[in-house]
Amino acid sequence: MYAIVEIAGQQFKVSKDQKVFVHRLEGKEGDAVTFAKVLMLDVDGTITLGAPAIEGASVEAKVLQHLKGDKVIVFKKKRRKGYKKKNGHRQSLTQIQISGITGAGAAPKKKAAAKKADVAETTETAE
Repeated sequence: MYAIVEIAGQQFKVSKDQKVFVHRLEGKEGDAVTFAKVLMLDVDGTITLGAPAIEGASVEAKVLQHLKGDKVIVFKKKRRKGYKKKNGHRQSLTQIQISGITGAGAAPKKKAAAKKADVAETTETAE
């Protein structure tokens, strides 16, 4: 079972117990966070696509730590002009661990059960 979820403006393919580095999130280390914007859900080969998101589906995660990423060097130069600029930064990241994926699969099953109940009622009234 895996899901494609949007977290802090980026899309990630996640599964249970996976660790992911995402852009800095609000919350302290050890807090539980929930992401409701699930774009795709795969449950045992059955794929559910959202338009744009799947209603009722969510991904729960736990914040493991806040950290900074590797240093990125930005170097600009114009040849023969004496222009050089060296700049850089370290991105603020959060490491999360996916604790569970809740699908919207329960809602269609209820609808199917409700349809079966309606069919049963109509056959009883017809007799």
